[in-house]
Amino acid sequence: MHALTAALAFLLPWEFFPAALVLCAGAAALYVRGLRRTPPGERPGFGRRLAYFSGWALIYFVMQTHWDYLSQHMFFIHRIQHLVLHHLGPFLVVLAQPLPVLARGLPAGIAEGVLRPFWRNPATRFVYRLLQNWLVAPVLFVGLIFFWLTPAIHFDAMLSAPLYLVMNWSMLLDGLLFWALMLDPRSRREGALIGYGPRIFILLLASLPQIYLGADIGLATHELYDVYTVCGRAWPMSPLEDQSLGGLITWIPAAMMHLLGVLVLLGRWMRSDQGSPQPTLATRHP
Repeated sequence: MHALTAALAFLLPWEFFPAALVLCAGAAALYVRGLRRTPPGERPGFGRRLAYFSGWALIYFVMQTHWDYLSQHMFFIHRIQHLVLHHLGPFLVVLAQPLPVLARGLPAGIAEGVLRPFWRNPATRFVYRLLQNWLVAPVLFVGLIFFWLTPAIHFDAMLSAPLYLVMNWSMLLDGLLFWALMLDPRSRREGALIGYGPRIFILLLASLPQIYLGADIGLATHELYDVYTVCGRAWPMSPLEDQSLGGLITWIPAAMMHLLGVLVLLGRWMRSDQGSPQPTLATRHP
């Protein structure tokens, strides 16, 4: 009974942020509504539905439970949090190819009166094209990791509530944009912004600086992130042990996510060359 109570207490928000709840719950509710309005023959399979809900559940878990407390007091837990926000969570959400279902779930008034004019606005299209440029997207994706792991910047972000929120939200939003670009199931001739081959190259190339950074942190012989010593660690672990684990998480799982993305793209590329129809990620734009 005590263990159950402790587990339930762990799942309660450490610091409640309404925006995180609205985003995760709203994404789930909109998808469920869209599924109900999708003809049975067009509904995504179980695997895609599982990927979508798992992605948002993981994002919610690292942002709105006591995991968030641990991430503020253990460097390696923080690195797992950002691995979920920047890699795993967005990867699963995008892998589900949810946009057609989400489009069906939107109330007609919002879709026609708000989202469609917003999407068609030249400024919106310009910013989107800029962020999804083949050069800007990977530089921003990798650059954010390096930026927030710069020791002086990381120190300030972990001690400032507003900056801490900016850090986490920037990782999540950039992760969604990057993986949406990389995992678009369409080929270039079908409307994707970047072809399969260049995307595979980008994924492999973007993994290299992350491997370097993770190795540099994990193999460091002195403490780089003393903010966790200042705040106090949640568990009795030496600073270098905590830092080494964090470096390994930055190094190996992140590189594996890129490799997994390459395998997904290779499979889609092969099916495309064989003439198999590709499910469209964005058949309906608001």
